[in-house]
Amino acid sequence: MPAKKVTKKVAAKKSPAKKAVKKVVAKKTTTKKTAAEKAPKAVKAPAKKAVAKKAPAKKAAKKPAAKKTATTIVAKFDVGHGNTLLLRGDAPGLSWDNGTIMENVDAETWQWTTSTAKSDFEVKFLINDTTWSQGENVAVKPRTTVGIAPRF
Repeated sequence: MPAKKVTKKVAAKKSPAKKAVKKVVAKKTTTKKTAAEKAPKAVKAPAKKAVAKKAPAKKAAKKPAAKKTATTIVAKFDVGHGNTLLLRGDAPGLSWDNGTIMENVDAETWQWTTSTAKSDFEVKFLINDTTWSQGENVAVKPRTTVGIAPRF
């Protein structure tokens, strides 16, 4: 006898039923307007536009470069705490007999400026107006900035 085919019926899985969602529309709230708000706003007259007249184009005149009138000497040397760097020379305001104290800018930068130098001059550096810098005098031209690293 031929064999019988056996088939089993399997129940299909049921998905949970979807619940109906009720959408709620928010109510608009109304506010009462006051008499001032109900009144029509005053209408302003449009402002008159000023018509700008075009000026004829002018050619830009070149300004002459500003003349540098100061002469500055900048020395880079750490003289040590409590010491000062002085300058001697033949420029106006300097002397070969007595030193002029230079302005201390930072730990190793000293500066001296004059606006009265009209011709070339020479200078030399001193520590505490007693110890002269080594080498030749430094030649300086007026209206320039000279940077020096003196040796002692």
